[in-house]
Amino acid sequence: MSKTAVLQNLLPSLDRHLIDRPAAHRLEGVARFVVEFLYFGIKEARACLFAGLFFLAVFAVPRAGLAGIPRYDLLLLIAIVIQAAMVWTKLETMDELKAISLFHLVGFALEVFKTSGSVPSWSYPDFAYTKVFGVPLFSGFMYAAVGSYIVQAWRLFDLRIKHHPPYWMAALTALAIYANFFTHHYIGDYRWYIAACTLGLYARTTVVFRPYDRDRKMPLLAAFVLIGFFIWLAENISTFLGIWQYPNQVGAWSIVHLGKWSSWCLLVIMTFTIVANLKHIKHCIHVPD
Repeated sequence: MSKTAVLQNLLPSLDRHLIDRPAAHRLEGVARFVVEFLYFGIKEARACLFAGLFFLAVFAVPRAGLAGIPRYDLLLLIAIVIQAAMVWTKLETMDELKAISLFHLVGFALEVFKTSGSVPSWSYPDFAYTKVFGVPLFSGFMYAAVGSYIVQAWRLFDLRIKHHPPYWMAALTALAIYANFFTHHYIGDYRWYIAACTLGLYARTTVVFRPYDRDRKMPLLAAFVLIGFFIWLAENISTFLGIWQYPNQVGAWSIVHLGKWSSWCLLVIMTFTIVANLKHIKHCIHVPD
């Protein structure tokens, strides 16, 4: 077997190992906790593969770029290579790639608006050949990374949602979240009203997941808050490295305002809703793989 074939089979084999675990009836107490915690960590790391590799690139690529290639352009090339490699090794299906591409487009549209001259919420200070409307094309991959994580975690943890709200109501809430990112510059910020509606909508919703061989559960809202927090931490590191800047960080770096955590939580809810609705539509109309 060639090295190429070995590489194509290695990671999918790891996925099968993580997903298809036989019941370990004798595993109890501290031993079960340790094993489940270990597998939970491995699955989380695997679900974050795209985001993790891309974040390593953010750390590794110097601000001046490499070999005459500006940093933003190099990050775009790296993101494309990572994405292509995940499809090539069958870590992502074409359906998953289509969903992630949608997140890329949605995120890039938001970036163009937020960095425009009329509402300069943040900026990308460095030069790049691949800037469109002042926004480097790699920026869409940051949103795609969130979508990739949710898509991968859904499969690896065999996620099931109990007491999911009506899909049309969830879709309207997600649309309101996205619209508010634009409209709050003109008609006021209604995020807390939207968050209150979301709290009521998902109050009874539970996510069932499988770290090892037994189902565990937690409130879905708690998952949204935790994911949003880790994205907020990543944003602080990214702004510290100068990938983008908020107006109050131009003279000297300062911590990203804690209020951005709420924005990321809402974005995670929107992303989750898109994934859930796409899966619901596929299930209902039986779209073949």
